[in-house]
Amino acid sequence: MELFFLGTGSGVPSKERNVSSLVLRLLEERGTTWVFDCGEGTQQQILNTNIRPRRIEAIFITHLHGDHIYGLPGLLSSRSFQGGESPVTVYGPRGLKEYIDISLQLSGTNLRYPLYVEEVQEGELFEDEQFVVEAVKLEHGLESYGYILKEKDKLGELQPEKLKELGIQPGPLYQTIKSQPQTKLEDGRIIHRNDVLGPPKRGRKIAIFGDTRYLPELVNFLEGADLLVHEATFAGGEEDMARDYYHSTVKQAATLAKKAGVGELILNHLSSRYQGDAVEQLSEQAKNIFPNTIIAYDFYRHQVKRS
Repeated sequence: MELFFLGTGSGVPSKERNVSSLVLRLLEERGTTWVFDCGEGTQQQILNTNIRPRRIEAIFITHLHGDHIYGLPGLLSSRSFQGGESPVTVYGPRGLKEYIDISLQLSGTNLRYPLYVEEVQEGELFEDEQFVVEAVKLEHGLESYGYILKEKDKLGELQPEKLKELGIQPGPLYQTIKSQPQTKLEDGRIIHRNDVLGPPKRGRKIAIFGDTRYLPELVNFLEGADLLVHEATFAGGEEDMARDYYHSTVKQAATLAKKAGVGELILNHLSSRYQGDAVEQLSEQAKNIFPNTIIAYDFYRHQVKRS
């Protein structure tokens, strides 16, 4: 499970940072990729990586400001030309379906794969055998969401010594025992899987928030989170300006991470006013509050660990 930041700036592209786009690579978990926001230039950023658009399974849009969606029609279109045939579901606020439909219709774009658009409300979006994903309402002037991904616990490792104690020698039967709740042996004995497994592997929990004012009540959604991705458009000391523009400061994001007890904090969506040493100062401000903080930059890759 890897986060790949394609764009980490706010508002407009700069020489150092493109506008918002983040990829969650789930190649080991499900052989697919999830995209969070798709600002202008996202396709160009992808060309500098080994990300394959045909692997995209889901796209999550936090809100409909241009720096988060202007790259979406182009990416959807190019995926057709690049051999993408599997379905894609796009999640996002009200108005997203109209935006996509009009963009594709007026440009004469015909996709070669099924496209589904789900306009979201706060609450659970979907659940399958691996993940639960829910949307959390934020505060950004127009409808904006954060997305919380909960990986389900995985089975523990098979304990060979326990099986050997039962007279079961290594072989294909081991995989059979792990793959089903109980297994009947040739001698009539029943082996219960839970009796020969180690402790389960706890699933990871990630929160990826869109643009928002500082909302202390978001702590309630972050319990047990291994990683929080939060915007940090402004420096500490600029809280009034951040509130006026419906954004957060680095100190506010770090305070939220500290109060919630998350494992790691990654800050992105930096204003272009912060370059060079100024970014280091932002990092220091955040780390003074929450030491396990990273400020993302374009093409930064981060393995999601269990905290």
